[in-house]
Amino acid sequence: MTSHENAKKYEELLRGEVLPGIHRVEGYRGAWLLRREIPEGAEFVTLTIFDSMDAVRRFAGDDVESAVVPEETRRLLTRFDGRSVHYTILAEP
Repeated sequence: MTSHENAKKYEELLRGEVLPGIHRVEGYRGAWLLRREIPEGAEFVTLTIFDSMDAVRRFAGDDVESAVVPEETRRLLTRFDGRSVHYTILAEP
């Protein structure tokens, strides 16, 4: 979550630097970036798509559940989940 004041900066950082930077990881297929306005600020959810758990490991390291949150993005956040959750895609739009 980020403040109303930092929401646009955070979104721009994700779109302009963080998400494009993940393209260097073999097996990365893209991401969905979701935003929800709440009274305290804005919540963001990033759903990243990878070919396999091996691709996730190339991105996140051995502890695949440890959230990858670069320092420059942490400075704009008021809170974030420290752990990631992984799912298998069963159906696509």
